[in-house]
Amino acid sequence: MSKKDQPYSSQLKGVAALLGESFNQTENTANSPNTVAINLIKLPPSQPRRYFDPQKLEELSRSIKELGILEPLLVRPLPGGDYELVAGERRYRAASMAALAEVPIISRVMDDATTYQVRLVENLQREDLNPLEETEGILELLVLRLEMALHEVISHLNRMRNVCDRYDENSELRHNVMSQPQTKIIEELFASLGRMSWQSFVKNRLPLLNLPVDVLEVLRSGQIEYTKAKAIARLQDEKTRKKLLEDAIAYNLSLSEIKRKIQEIESAAQSESSEQTESASIKQRVDDTFQRFKKAKVWDDPKKKSKVEKLLAQLEALMKTE
Repeated sequence: MSKKDQPYSSQLKGVAALLGESFNQTENTANSPNTVAINLIKLPPSQPRRYFDPQKLEELSRSIKELGILEPLLVRPLPGGDYELVAGERRYRAASMAALAEVPIISRVMDDATTYQVRLVENLQREDLNPLEETEGILELLVLRLEMALHEVISHLNRMRNVCDRYDENSELRHNVMSQPQTKIIEELFASLGRMSWQSFVKNRLPLLNLPVDVLEVLRSGQIEYTKAKAIARLQDEKTRKKLLEDAIAYNLSLSEIKRKIQEIESAAQSESSEQTESASIKQRVDDTFQRFKKAKVWDDPKKKSKVEKLLAQLEALMKTE
């Protein structure tokens, strides 16, 4: 069976790497039921994942209807016999669409902080994760693990990169930064996730947060690929950028088509700017000439006076033709 045909693609090993061996032991707990009625599982008030592709969800639903859910949903017990979904929302939604009455689960008692971390890690294991979701998810995990504000986490990451780029391994300043407890936690987290190094994250992912808001919105919703969004973000004019974003999504423009349109837009803007500059230059010359003309002593010279009269007549005739 190919990956495309598999009824799910979640990788709970990422959760186990974060929470330790006790997670694997919980999977085999005798008290955890194998299956429960799907209507006993409740969605949490908020989830790290914000967007589900309707077409892919429909494909997964058809696969689950045929093969069932082979990987259990991770839940935690609630008072009264219900369960709260911790990991596997995509499978849960697809199972609901497939009208399954029961679903397999792993039930584990977890506090709110642990539950949220598990949801973040499980979300980061998705194969269809886009770079912005990945960036935001990792930063949320770091905020929880480091118990720091978001701007403090970003500041520490940048400080790590700066000392590694500018100072050798024997530098006292580099040693001071890289030996801090926060640094060790960051290194361990990236190692446990296994997606990329912290250096790559700082260099290639953090800059995404500086993209224009309109570009971030469509990128986060999964409506456009990262490479296309990054190219469109070059456009400074918000109205022009929004129009190209809409066209890129509506007509599924390729990256090369987007780049060509951006070149056309920039060339047209450059040409318009050049024309405006030229017009402003001519106007300035006219203003300067009339100022000098008023001060010039051309009225005493009959020949010059005659030429001035002819020029004025030409200017008056030119203005009448407008």
